[in-house]
Amino acid sequence: MSLIPKPHHREEKAVLVGAVHRNQSEEQLKEYLDELAFLAETAGAVTLKRFSQKLHSPEPGTYIGSGKVAEIREYVNRKNVDLVIFDDDLTGTQINNLEKEFKVKIVDRSNLILDIFANRARTAQAKAQVELAQLQYLLPRLKGLWSHLERQRGGIGMRGPGEKEIETDRRIVKYQISLLKKELEKIDKQNQTQRKSRGELIRVALVGYTNVGKSTLMNVLSKSDVFAENKLFATLDTTTRKVVMGRMPFLLSDTVGFIRKLPHHLVESFKSTLDEVREADILLHVVDISHPQFEEQIRVVNETLTEIGTHEKRTLMIFNKMDLYEEKNFDELLPPDVKEDLLHQLKQSWLKQVEGNAVFISATKRKHLDELRTKLYDLVKEMYLKRYPYKAAFF
Repeated sequence: MSLIPKPHHREEKAVLVGAVHRNQSEEQLKEYLDELAFLAETAGAVTLKRFSQKLHSPEPGTYIGSGKVAEIREYVNRKNVDLVIFDDDLTGTQINNLEKEFKVKIVDRSNLILDIFANRARTAQAKAQVELAQLQYLLPRLKGLWSHLERQRGGIGMRGPGEKEIETDRRIVKYQISLLKKELEKIDKQNQTQRKSRGELIRVALVGYTNVGKSTLMNVLSKSDVFAENKLFATLDTTTRKVVMGRMPFLLSDTVGFIRKLPHHLVESFKSTLDEVREADILLHVVDISHPQFEEQIRVVNETLTEIGTHEKRTLMIFNKMDLYEEKNFDELLPPDVKEDLLHQLKQSWLKQVEGNAVFISATKRKHLDELRTKLYDLVKEMYLKRYPYKAAFF
């Protein structure tokens, strides 16, 4: 159930729309629109232009003011734009009104993220989770959208005397939601059985913002070939590998990346996938330190971990992409001793914040991975000895 057009022979041309309001400054909006452009690219669209407006509060009918609507409409018509993407969530009425104004597809941030997830889902579980999230997104917007669904159960017996089509659509959506929840419960029970069959091994889970290098690190540590690319949400399904360090085995899982303004329905739908995080003994929180907003990304991940009840687990912070950080922040003419001093200050600052539970690496350049392996080995060994003290002589 895809919510935005898929490119066939050409990329979709898109414009982005965001607002500055009491909960979002101009600087924040720029960051969010940068990320929205990356989301659009991941979905298969090319961004032509960005529009922004200062709003005291969103317009009930069109979210933005009439003057901004006219400005965007003129540009859309002149440039033959296919898609207008809003950085905030819209109501069904707003989407319907804006489509009438612009005569093109209107997509909000949640809608866009859901579409990317739908395109990336590969397993039955991921597909069911995404479809559930899409239907939960659609349900409160049905009335405003007046988007009549295809009859998947047939019309006979579905409709009471004089019942409106919108009520029939709502009933279909609720029925499909119910079916998908039952299907996911069944898959979740199967997954629980699989997790129980893994025995007494310590579990380690990679977590972090999307596109920080978790899958690349998974490949390095487990010597496997997990799919990794420079796009958002490359990984949807949890991948678990058995890793052995010295004589000590443990399970390492790669999980779906988090993002700002992640649709609540998506978090709810993917909670069974995130069971790997909830049931992990140790979390490896991977951070792209080269990203301009890496501290904000850390906050978003920590908030999501709190939401799923895993924020108090033993965590090792892995500051990845140190090579890119140095490229972006240090001039070639900078004296080596000054550079080393600045790097030392950065590392000491973060080590102090996380009580020494941090390493600074480059997964792609294979830099400082021995330090990571040593820290990880010590954490896993500590967990084994705490849980199985009778195995002390083994390690």
